Amino acid sequence: MSNRQLTSGILMAKANTACLPARALLNLGDVDGATNRAYYAMFDAARAALLASGAPVESNIGRTHSGLIGAFSNFLVKNGPVSKEVGRLLNRAHEIRLVADYKGDSVEPADAREIVEQAEIFVTSYHYTGQFHARRV
Repeated sequence: MSNRQLTSGILMAKANTACLPARALLNLGDVDGATNRAYYAMFDAARAALLASGAPVESNIGRTHSGLIGAFSNFLVKNGPVSKEVGRLLNRAHEIRLVADYKGDSVEPADAREIVEQAEIFVTSYHYTGQFHARRV
């Protein structure tokens, strides 16, 4: 494992990269794999947004999923630049990803398609120019 410091740019690159296999897996009919990759695209984008926003969080904020989702909601959705609708996308993706990865059931194809599309929206909702800026979707 690398000792390099995670930055918002590195995390956004990971988020963008994760969107590609999410779409490819969906097209191949692997709804569980597509859901997993789509969620992690959103997870990394949320981490990047928190770091870039200057929110008072540790760089290892992604250590727990609930910690990241809570911080994203508290710092960027409740009183910040991210709309509640976009904030809900992360929560929904997390719920569906738990089904895909841990429940033993397969995700419904319509749910997987929705999560992949939402991940693409979520990841492209932001642009970085040294500072965090949210684009309304």
